[in-house]
Amino acid sequence: MPIKHFAPPAGIQAPPLSFAARVGDLLFVSGIPGFDEQGALPDGFEAQFGFVVRNIKRVLDEAGATFRNLVKVNVLLTRASDVATMNALYASAFGPTPYPARTTCVVHALPNPKMLIEIECIASLEGR
Repeated sequence: MPIKHFAPPAGIQAPPLSFAARVGDLLFVSGIPGFDEQGALPDGFEAQFGFVVRNIKRVLDEAGATFRNLVKVNVLLTRASDVATMNALYASAFGPTPYPARTTCVVHALPNPKMLIEIECIASLEGR
């Protein structure tokens, strides 16, 4: 089965990875941080969450998918104190129900010390 890779958008400094890879009807989206269009991390959890959602939407759009195609989401947070805020923002961004299956982990650190959140996900592209 051929694999289609989705490169980071032009101008974005990224580590050596594909933003997403499609295998059959599944799209695996790499962990997406909250970088803005210039590759900077804004201050504050809500701002970073907003850019994470926007960046995931860009990847899904390129693959012909939407948030409704998500089947599994993994959320990585660096602060447990952000869980309640994340849940409220998540409900707004990924709703209405039914939501995709989700795992939320609080981790010691992410690759950039300013990163407060990273989200990876899997989408079904059946029929696309």
